[in-house]
Amino acid sequence: MEGTRPAYDAGTGGVEPGDGAGPGDGAGPGRGGGARPGRASARLTPLGSGALLWATLALPAVTADRLGMNEPRPLWQQLAGLGILAVAVALSRRQPLAAFALTAGLGLAAAPALFSVSYGPALGVFALLLGLRAQRARPAVAGFVGAGVVGTVRIVLVGVDPVPEWLVLTGTLLFGCVFPWLGGRYWRQSRALAEAGWLRAARLEDEQRHAEERARLRERARIAQDMHDSLGHELSLLALRAAALQVAPGLSAGHRVAAADLRVAAADATDHLHRIIGVLREVSVHDEPAPLAPAGESVEELVARAAESGLPVRWEPQDTTTPAPASGGVAERLLHRVVREALTNAARHAPGAPVVVAVTGQAHGTTVTVSNGRATEAGSPSSGGSGLLGLRAAVASVGGDFGAGPHGEGFRVRAYVPAQQTSAPAPAAVTSEPFTRARRRVALGLGAAAGGGVVLVGSAFGWYAYTETHSVLSPADYAGLRLGTPYHEVVPVLPDRAIHDPPSERAPEPPKGADCRYYRSSGDLLVSVDHFRLCFDDDGNLVAKDVVPRAGPSGEGLRQNGRHEQQERQERQEQYEPHE
Repeated sequence: MEGTRPAYDAGTGGVEPGDGAGPGDGAGPGRGGGARPGRASARLTPLGSGALLWATLALPAVTADRLGMNEPRPLWQQLAGLGILAVAVALSRRQPLAAFALTAGLGLAAAPALFSVSYGPALGVFALLLGLRAQRARPAVAGFVGAGVVGTVRIVLVGVDPVPEWLVLTGTLLFGCVFPWLGGRYWRQSRALAEAGWLRAARLEDEQRHAEERARLRERARIAQDMHDSLGHELSLLALRAAALQVAPGLSAGHRVAAADLRVAAADATDHLHRIIGVLREVSVHDEPAPLAPAGESVEELVARAAESGLPVRWEPQDTTTPAPASGGVAERLLHRVVREALTNAARHAPGAPVVVAVTGQAHGTTVTVSNGRATEAGSPSSGGSGLLGLRAAVASVGGDFGAGPHGEGFRVRAYVPAQQTSAPAPAAVTSEPFTRARRRVALGLGAAAGGGVVLVGSAFGWYAYTETHSVLSPADYAGLRLGTPYHEVVPVLPDRAIHDPPSERAPEPPKGADCRYYRSSGDLLVSVDHFRLCFDDDGNLVAKDVVPRAGPSGEGLRQNGRHEQQERQERQEQYEPHE
């Protein structure tokens, strides 16, 4: 995993070429000279990408002016716009909010509604870079709100039809700014999540390595504990048998000396084993697993074997009405280990003392008690072993209770081991909360923006339908109007609204000094219709009424010269005028 991690650094949002120093920045012979070409190429990379970005964004501005898709502008304004785009590109890497603000100001200067063919693509690109490179969202939201406020003020001051222009401004902010910004933030979060995934994989790899090391140490401690319990117990029984052989009647003096030497050697071997196990085993009451290897015999068989070896031990079986621990289970193995350790300690430290092993079954577990009386012979000195500590940790690890200490004239060991229920281990839950929260934030942002877009488009279409249907002057009412009629007599037949974006380019020259108003001849939506123009003089009298033909293929052919255009208007006028 080390060689496949991503190259960008954590928490910085990615290290871009040329942002940092190369590896050859240090002083020393042979280092500086070899590093300069790499650093120069790293600096050329953002310069070249910036130049390419500026050329791409400048192309729509130049093309739109050449094709006449914008209002005619002086050359100095076009060059100033290209210069501002160059400054915005230079700032977009370090200060993306400033780059977006410059582009938004350029768009507002070109059109109060912010939308323009020349700078609309640049606005969307810098909004995308703002979401990709800016860590905080509040400055970007403040920039969007500021652009909306400035645009609204400009529409109120210099706008022709404020409501449609404000809808265009809102739509441009939403679809041309907010949506690209959200796309950039989603891209940034995807990179951050990918980086976090690699870091998490590396951390899990380290944790797995440490877990394997801990498992090896635990296995080593377990083997040491089993050696301590098993071999120590066998050596104690061997010493006990040698002691019994030493006092057996009819044995020669030489054989008695040999038996005594055997008993001492077994005791010494037990002490050596304990010291060696102490080196291999690190005692921890919080990390001591129960033995996994089966004991190979039941507790009753263990007691019988100890009695056969000469240990004065008595077995007191458990109540037959309660179920015994499952054979080979954790509880049965742990009880065997407790009894074995207690018998070993009794044989070593209290030789000749009577030992009683009692097992009591309960509803939810089993209690074993091993007690011995006063020693009748000198025992081996205690070396402060770890056998009882290991038993306490093992019993506690399964939720049991362990106690050991003086009892009367002797010593008693008591352990309660609860019944163990075997069940399949539950699969480890994968922690994906950070990824879920990130996806939820992105989904909520996109959903809110999409919902706002739907509401905006619906509102815009509703306003369009309202204005178009409430600015219709019926052909009959138009035909009934006579030149010279005062305005107050014309008002009853006029619709609620006049058209704010009239087709003046298709209309004839209005009378000098007249106030002309345009109305639609039909309420059809999304199609071009004929328009009526009514012109009033300063006294409020109707001085001109004209029919402006609809736009379309037929009208376009007739407008190739002035005579055909006038002929078209005349035919339309005769169509709507009454025949006498």
